[in-house]
Amino acid sequence: MDTPLARELADLSTRRKALRDIEVSFSGDTRIFTISNQKGGVGKTTTAVNLASALAELGAKVLVIDLDPQGNASTALNVTHTADTPSVYDVLIDEFPFGDIVQPSPESPNLFCAPSTIHLAGAEIELVSQVAREFRLRRALDTYLADNPMDVVIIDCPPSLGLLTINAFTAASEVLIPIQCEYYALEGLSQLLGSIQMIQKHLNPELRLSTILLTMFDARTRLAQQVADEVRSHFPEQVLDAVIPRSVRVSEAPSFGQTVIAYDGSSAGAIAYREAAVEIARRAPQAAQKKEN
Repeated sequence: MDTPLARELADLSTRRKALRDIEVSFSGDTRIFTISNQKGGVGKTTTAVNLASALAELGAKVLVIDLDPQGNASTALNVTHTADTPSVYDVLIDEFPFGDIVQPSPESPNLFCAPSTIHLAGAEIELVSQVAREFRLRRALDTYLADNPMDVVIIDCPPSLGLLTINAFTAASEVLIPIQCEYYALEGLSQLLGSIQMIQKHLNPELRLSTILLTMFDARTRLAQQVADEVRSHFPEQVLDAVIPRSVRVSEAPSFGQTVIAYDGSSAGAIAYREAAVEIARRAPQAAQKKEN
C-alpha cells in the first residue's frame, strides 16, 4: 500500500542499508570541533553527543569536552559528573591534567568524555583573573593529545559568548553550528559569525566555520523547507546534506543516559546523525577515501 508512512519506512530501510555498506578510515591530524550557537534550544548538546557516538561507531576515537555547566552531554554519555568528580573546571582553574578527568563512555570503547560539574558555573568569573585565560583549554588539550591521540574532539559550549566559549573557540580548528529549522533560525547568526571573525583575528587564526547542520526539521511544514533553503543559499559549502528531523527518540535518549545511536539505532534520528557523521568524515582532508561495497 502506497501511503506516506509506507514511503517513509521504505526510505528509512534504504538509508539503513546504505549506511551498512559504508566504510570509513580516519588518519592524520585530530579534528577539533566546537559546537556553538548563541541561540538556545537548537540542539547543540544533542548534536554533540550523537555525532560523537556516530563517529565512534564508524571507528573514530572521539573525545567530547562538556563545557556547559548544565552537564547534559555528560549525562547523555553516561559518565559520572557529581560535584566531587574531577572535571573541566579543575583543568581550567586548577590546571589539572586532562588525563585526570577524561572518562570512557560505556556506550563505545572509542568514546570518551571530559565531564562538566556544577562548579563550572562559577568558572566564567574565576577565569577573569587567570593568566592566559583564553588559552587554558587549548594548552591542556594540546598536552593531552600529544600522548593520547584522538581522531575527533567535540567541544559542547554553553549558549553564551563568555570565557568558556572563547576557550572552546581558541582550542578548536572548526566550528559546527546547529541551526533549527524554525522561524528566527538565522537570528543571532550574524552575531556568532562576528564572534568567530573576532577570535580568528585576535586569538586563533586557524578557526573556520566548516559545518552547518539543520536540526529539528519537520517535513510536514512549508516553513521548515523555506528555512532550509534560505540557510543553504547563504552557506552552500558549509551546510550538510543530512538533515536531523524532529524525533521523539532523540528527545527520549538522554533520560536513559544514552545517545539516540545506542537508544534506538534504527530510528529516523539515529540514521540522520549517522549520515551527518559520514559527511563530516568525508569532508576531512586527511580522511581516506570511503569504499562503498
